[in-house]
Amino acid sequence: MLFYVLARKTYARNLQYRGAHLINTIASSLFGFIYISIWAAIASDQPLGEYGRAGIISYVAFNQCSLWVAAFLTNGLGIEQSVRTGGIALELMRPTHLFYQLMCKEWGQIAYQFIYKFLPIYALYAVVIPIYMPHKLVTWLATAAALLLAGYISICINYIIGAAALWTTESRWLYWVNHAFSTLLSGFLIPLEWLPQPLAFIARWSFYPSMNYIPTRIYLGMSSPSLLVGSVAWAVLLTVLCLGLTSIMRRKVEVQGG
Repeated sequence: MLFYVLARKTYARNLQYRGAHLINTIASSLFGFIYISIWAAIASDQPLGEYGRAGIISYVAFNQCSLWVAAFLTNGLGIEQSVRTGGIALELMRPTHLFYQLMCKEWGQIAYQFIYKFLPIYALYAVVIPIYMPHKLVTWLATAAALLLAGYISICINYIIGAAALWTTESRWLYWVNHAFSTLLSGFLIPLEWLPQPLAFIARWSFYPSMNYIPTRIYLGMSSPSLLVGSVAWAVLLTVLCLGLTSIMRRKVEVQGG
């Protein structure tokens, strides 16, 4: 029940800013068209391996949509702001676990962005481009599972980034460092197999492919749903890390204000 209430409240709060969010949706779709145009131009001279022209266009288009599930989350889940105001002390005293509270709220944010950003951009690309669509129900279900895991992993990472604010002046810089690594190593801009070998090796042993590369490969039918095993493993590991970090936060709280 608490999960539903917190998620619904966050979802309802976002509904008040639909006009402003519409601009973001339009801008995101335009950026997607720019990336698609670049890859379409490259495909005119290069075979692009198993992707081909149609495949790489669908790859880029679906990645652009999935950003609103796996990447564009609340910076540090709002922990940094709570540290600055001193509200983090009260949050940690609540009977409900801090990680669970913030995770529930963020799922409301993700649900809103899925409905009002992911789906409209996807529908636009499906009509205008059009992009590849799976023909099997199992592929749709595996893609949905991959996106849910991507969203959860991103929640965990942002929680860890936010928690760092208790020991530093601020953790916003970590958010942007994570964003930079995610852009490069998640397969968003370029498929992992085309990265230089050192980067490709690092990427495949990190959690970043679970956020873009794996959901998109499964969606395109180019990879088996068995790839989700790695995503599940990272989700479990990051959950343990978040819970352990919260335990440390309860024992020592350094507030930068309030």
